[in-house]
Amino acid sequence: MKKIIVSIALLFVFSAGLLAQSDAALSQVTLKDKTTRDAGGRLSTLPAAEHLYRAEVYMANRHFPEAREHWQKIFAVYPTDAGMAKALLGTGRSFMWEREYAQAVFWFDKAVKDFAVTKEGRESLAFKGASLVRLGKNAEAAQTYQLYAAMFPTGEKIESSYLNIIDALREIQRYDEANLWVDKARTRFSELPTATNALHARLRMEISRQNWRKAVEAADVLRSLNNFRGSMSSLDEVNYLKAFALEKLGKIGEAIAVYSAIPNTYNSYYGGLAYEKVNAASNRVAKTASVSATNASDYPVLYRAELLKYAKSKGIDPRFVLAIMKQESSFRAAAKSPAAARGLLQLVYDTALKYNKQAGFPQMQADDLYQPAVNIAIGSAYIGDLKSQFSGMYEAIAASYNGGEDNAARWLARSNPKNAAIFASEVGFAETKNYVFKVMNNYRVYRELYTEDLLRK
Repeated sequence: MKKIIVSIALLFVFSAGLLAQSDAALSQVTLKDKTTRDAGGRLSTLPAAEHLYRAEVYMANRHFPEAREHWQKIFAVYPTDAGMAKALLGTGRSFMWEREYAQAVFWFDKAVKDFAVTKEGRESLAFKGASLVRLGKNAEAAQTYQLYAAMFPTGEKIESSYLNIIDALREIQRYDEANLWVDKARTRFSELPTATNALHARLRMEISRQNWRKAVEAADVLRSLNNFRGSMSSLDEVNYLKAFALEKLGKIGEAIAVYSAIPNTYNSYYGGLAYEKVNAASNRVAKTASVSATNASDYPVLYRAELLKYAKSKGIDPRFVLAIMKQESSFRAAAKSPAAARGLLQLVYDTALKYNKQAGFPQMQADDLYQPAVNIAIGSAYIGDLKSQFSGMYEAIAASYNGGEDNAARWLARSNPKNAAIFASEVGFAETKNYVFKVMNNYRVYRELYTEDLLRK
């Protein structure tokens, strides 16, 4: 009976979360807010639960200033309410999403100070570390993550804290300390994915330092363990990085042998790159394995007119936009994600507001993003901006699209050399890394099947 009660409770929480994300909930609270303001336009004081609910709806739909307006009511009127910790964490997270990282740190500090023993307090400490990284304050970030490891040895973010310590120390060139934390992670999380991720961090660090022999050694350790399940790396990736290091050492024959061992399939990012390397060495034309006419049904060209009109005008290969569209929405114009991303290219409202005028839709409302032409136009403007930011590296554009511009810029900055394959290995979020691989694999197939004018080859 107890298990049934717990399951029902979890179902209620899940259902409440879906309700908060819905367009109907957003419309309702927006309308209610219009009618619950005083003559000066200030929000009326409502019950604490109502302020918290409206804030949750706004936050779930990425209307951050509106969410903070309700949380401010909690701070001003209900400072002892049980939702105070959630309001502090939410305020910090909203500023973090808006890339106002110094503001985010301020609110995370308040949550940690007053609610350290709660889940919100633990999360605030971890998010403080993430905000400091984005501010370039890696020494402070390393200290913050070390504090998390000391205070919450069984906390929800304990494994990522160890990995973030390694990367933060590496960023400030404290390589010996970073390697000590690699060893600590291997001991603390023996035979778990985090141990593999720590060793992968060492491999990436040695490549960045251009310590090619040590990079080969680190790759060989990973290859010998061959335990990649659940980790952020794979045997294909480690083999590619080893071959890359061998190539830099001038051991071309050994490098080609390792590249050749990576299977060339159209769903393997590193397999495709390795095959190109092998073919370049033999002066042959590389072809994507297993791509045939039967794949065209899985990689259709939809909204061709809109793509040619909006993507090509921004200097973007329309096939890349299709690759993103396939991954984001499977071409469903009415799709909406749990993160309030809408439409074909799954644009979030706050991002769309940065590009709607440039795209020719100055009066855009959130629901307009379900219209294919609006979505493709604004999405193309956004992707075009990312292309200029990341010097045309499509892997970095894809990483930014999923993981954020600041993160992609940080991963690119620590990629040494500035190489697409090295950048992909540096992507620090599992979801984003997998996203980059899928988008680039989609793009590879689309290039094989269609011209840049989206005509079948």
